[in-house]
Amino acid sequence: MDKYSHYFYEYFLEAGSSKDWASVLNMLTLLCILFLAIYLIDKIIGSLLISVSKKLAHSSKSSFDDFLIEHKSPNLVAHIIPLIIAIQYLDIVFVDFEKTKKFVEVLLEIYTVFLSVFIIRSFARSFSSYIKSKPKYKGKPIDSFIQVVMIFIWLIAAALCFVLLTDSSVAKFFTSLGVASSVILLIFKNSILGFVASLQISANDSVRIGDWISMPKYNADGDVVSINLTNIQIQNFDKTISNIPTYVLMTDAFTNWRGMEESGGRRIKRSVIIKTNSVHFLKEQEIEDLKKIHLLEDYLSGRQTDVNIFNTSKSVDKSLLINGRNLTNLGIFRKYIQLFVENHSAINKEMTIMTRQLAPTSQGIPIEIYAFSKDQRWQNYEYIMSDIFDHVLASVPFFNLEVFELISSNESLEKK
Repeated sequence: MDKYSHYFYEYFLEAGSSKDWASVLNMLTLLCILFLAIYLIDKIIGSLLISVSKKLAHSSKSSFDDFLIEHKSPNLVAHIIPLIIAIQYLDIVFVDFEKTKKFVEVLLEIYTVFLSVFIIRSFARSFSSYIKSKPKYKGKPIDSFIQVVMIFIWLIAAALCFVLLTDSSVAKFFTSLGVASSVILLIFKNSILGFVASLQISANDSVRIGDWISMPKYNADGDVVSINLTNIQIQNFDKTISNIPTYVLMTDAFTNWRGMEESGGRRIKRSVIIKTNSVHFLKEQEIEDLKKIHLLEDYLSGRQTDVNIFNTSKSVDKSLLINGRNLTNLGIFRKYIQLFVENHSAINKEMTIMTRQLAPTSQGIPIEIYAFSKDQRWQNYEYIMSDIFDHVLASVPFFNLEVFELISSNESLEKK
């Protein structure tokens, strides 16, 4: 191969160049030819390798090779052969320029290190995508662990580049690294905390990708899109994206709504406030009128019988309503709401259904509905809750009750 080292040298001498310039021009010409050859070989091998990889992936049952193509692993592997050729032919191109050859060798060795890192990263990302595609690992912070591996890979790559550039030992690099450890710890503080947090998140199964979480401190309320070493991305319900450091999940309070989603119901807990002065005992005629409400007919008949039997057995003087046992419009209204919610098609019958009276307030008496909707989707949930309370508010006058509301200034003037 030595005959090719000075292939153009004689031509340049004959053309009138000096020996030094002939050597330089010979080297530059060979370098251009080598560069062009490497470029063409790289393109040809790349095209062939990508084409073969796609055919193999199409015929393969495994999805891992699909992810390798997606993350361009074949494209990167295709650079290896041109790199080997470049290293092999350096002696020919730089036969008269030993120092230049050593410099180019170092550059190619550094390129080899970086190419190796990019190939490893491509395989790691493919592996991460493959693992995340499995239902068993869905929602796990796989990216965090891949990033930790890549940090160590990059650290090794940096050490190798340092050795190649300074022609020193790896031990010297790590000695220098120890001296700068405080600075490194400061730089990688979030990464280290994020890694520890990722381990805890994975071990405790506290957050998964796809979970709905709320963190009021960071104005975040939505679905977890990704979890990596440094941050968690949350897509809020207004479609904005919140980026939160991973480690804050271990230090700050947050709400994970996964339990609600897995339970089969979403809680409805809302009150309507009844004016206290509208509450009264029911007279016989009022009870008869309320029996016309289908949901209350059987209940009122049974309760009226029980009350009458008790009052008769105790010889209660019913000329005054307060004597003996009595039914109240508020109590019957509460029972009606209970029956209405129990019969509502959108309510989960296997979970708690309760209509209760809360402690009286300065505004009145709160009657609270506590139940769970079958549909947990936000829009549908709000519709179900509104539908129930539309009916509740419209039902109040049938029981001769009144809903509390603040009087506006106009209403105050009209009453005066």
